Amino acid sequence: MKIGKKTRIIIIKKAKINMVIYMSISWLKASSDRKSFKIFESFGMDVYKINDLEKTDEKIRELVDKNYTTIVVSNEVASFSEDIIKKYNRIENVNIIIAPGHNKDNYT
Repeated sequence: MKIGKKTRIIIIKKAKINMVIYMSISWLKASSDRKSFKIFESFGMDVYKINDLEKTDEKIRELVDKNYTTIVVSNEVASFSEDIIKKYNRIENVNIIIAPGHNKDNYT
């Protein structure tokens, strides 16, 4: 019986532990894209627009240097990056998510 009571006490103590997880998330889209990540932009979150899509890798590198742990990239922007799969796929603390675009051509 004492073992059972000790087990219950341990479970109760574990249930009282509070965890705080800090994630730094950014969204990356083309400046001509007016639909992607609109809700996040309206909430004031970090949505970055790229004028020159050829500089996508530079912008991703800049966000990683600023300690962003999760970068959500629109499909259009991801197609201009060479480093997404080659480089950042191997880094454990950086998550890059490719989100589908709102272009009608993507659904046909």
